[in-house]
Amino acid sequence: MDISKTIADLKKEPGFSQNVGMLLVHNGVVRAWSRKDRSRVSAIEVTPDYQALEEIRKRFEKRPGIFRIVVKAARGLLKPGDDLLFIIVAGDIRENVKPVLADILDTIKRDAVVKREIP
Repeated sequence: MDISKTIADLKKEPGFSQNVGMLLVHNGVVRAWSRKDRSRVSAIEVTPDYQALEEIRKRFEKRPGIFRIVVKAARGLLKPGDDLLFIIVAGDIRENVKPVLADILDTIKRDAVVKREIP
């Protein structure tokens, strides 16, 4: 996913300039160490549930002040430094946009993506 192109496309959507005052972007990347004990990780195997991702995206997009949410999750064997998860939240003001990014990220990680670390 090309973040710059995706943002440029979002800006072309009807109603964007009338409804958006903030874009927040999450770009999750594969770490070379495990979150639980900081042991070395050479790769991770990622299995996203794309149907669950879409349901989550739609649910959060209904929150007050949110114009659009874009979610892209990688699948397969990924190495440290590889892009893992992109989330773009476009909305009216920071008080509406910031909590949505945090909440959707936590929900996706908990409910829609399975990762297996490979030492």
